[in-house]
Amino acid sequence: MQTGWWENFFHGVALDFWRAVVSDDQTREEADFIQRQLRVSDGDRVLDVPCGNGRLAIRIARRGCKLTGVDLASEFIAEAKLLSQDSDLDIDWQESDMRALPWRGEFDGAFCFGNSFGYLDDEANGDFLQAVSQTLKPGSSFILDAPAVAECILPNFQPQHAMEIAGIAVSIEQRYDHEQGRMFNDFTFTQNGITDQRPTSQRIYTYHELVELLQTAGLKVVAAFGSLDEEPFKLGSQRLLLVATKSVPD
Repeated sequence: MQTGWWENFFHGVALDFWRAVVSDDQTREEADFIQRQLRVSDGDRVLDVPCGNGRLAIRIARRGCKLTGVDLASEFIAEAKLLSQDSDLDIDWQESDMRALPWRGEFDGAFCFGNSFGYLDDEANGDFLQAVSQTLKPGSSFILDAPAVAECILPNFQPQHAMEIAGIAVSIEQRYDHEQGRMFNDFTFTQNGITDQRPTSQRIYTYHELVELLQTAGLKVVAAFGSLDEEPFKLGSQRLLLVATKSVPD
């Protein structure tokens, strides 16, 4: 397992590529889904972790919710601050590890989007879910976007693929290690004649394993969708969107 790869991956050309690959329509559709499934409205506090450059947090904040965004990537946090200032939005941006969430029972909803789960080992991934759970008010919901779940990844597995978007050529070599239950990816970015190689890895949980992790953190899964259109999740779906609710004390 590549330890701490995420600490050095999210800067420069990788962020340029991410900005180019995510359309405004996708952001709008994801924000609609999040707001609908979290059942949040004006004045409700919502946590976006990790938040990237704030594309979703900003969109939802424009609708009246009070957003907090947490991310380890300093470039993305700086960009999020500028974008929210340009929109005259008061959003609390925190540059921090996604497990370091100090709030207790303060949020009406939370979400983790952008295939941002599973970078760590099992214990640390569980720590993240526990940290999110502790931030939520009882009965509030959390949405986990998990397109790297086994039922999505393995039926469509391709060891190599390449693309070019906005002048950035990207090739990806992938290897699945069944003993570790991890996918190892080697990214090669080429922009303006400059090549940059960056390795990543991600834990590939099964649906059942993921539900158990959430339950251990006090989050009960209440819905599983295979798309933003709320199609039921099934083997071969391109995406898994899990909606889980924070347990209410007896």
